[in-house]
Amino acid sequence: MNRFVRALARFHAGRPWDHNAQYHRWILRRLPPRFGSALDVGAGSGELARLLASRARAVRGIDVDAGIVGRARELTDAAAPVVFGVGDVLEGVQGGPYDVVTCVAAVHHMPIGDGLARLRECLAPGGTLVVVGLYRPRTWSDHLIGAAAVPANVAMAWVKNRGRKRPRPVSMTAPTRPAETTFAEIVREARRTLPGARLRRRLFWRYTLTWHRP
Repeated sequence: MNRFVRALARFHAGRPWDHNAQYHRWILRRLPPRFGSALDVGAGSGELARLLASRARAVRGIDVDAGIVGRARELTDAAAPVVFGVGDVLEGVQGGPYDVVTCVAAVHHMPIGDGLARLRECLAPGGTLVVVGLYRPRTWSDHLIGAAAVPANVAMAWVKNRGRKRPRPVSMTAPTRPAETTFAEIVREARRTLPGARLRRRLFWRYTLTWHRP
């Protein structure tokens, strides 16, 4: 088993791909064709924020890591309606409320209840919240989905790097950590904080949450 794990690690080291960016197009399909303002929490190097700018009049991307915010600014056309800033959503966000709030691989860095509550507060009435998050596997179904993701992960790494002399670049993100909250705990907190939210476990060790504020 250890030999197999080491072989997988070597394979993926030479064929990296961005598991979070895989869901960006999925996020866009949950949003209106046009909207006024958007907030991207945990924006990293800004890829999702730039995609949101193709539909929004104004986008704000925030991240707690100053270095990654600087990189996002470098990668963004000065004419694009996107502003990046260093910020922690738990401490408050400039502007808003926003018609769209997105958050990819960042909620697990916060106490889940506080994080969802702050995202809710950033959202305007009638707005849409979309979260792609990480959870700690606990149940047999969690582990079954995780096992199914292993061959899928290999296949995606192969396809996305096929024919490349160099590894496919991966979007930069701030330092991360493993999720500590289980999917059941996230669902329970979402039902309390965001009544009517829709949650689903996904491949590649992720879950999705969508909520429309009344």
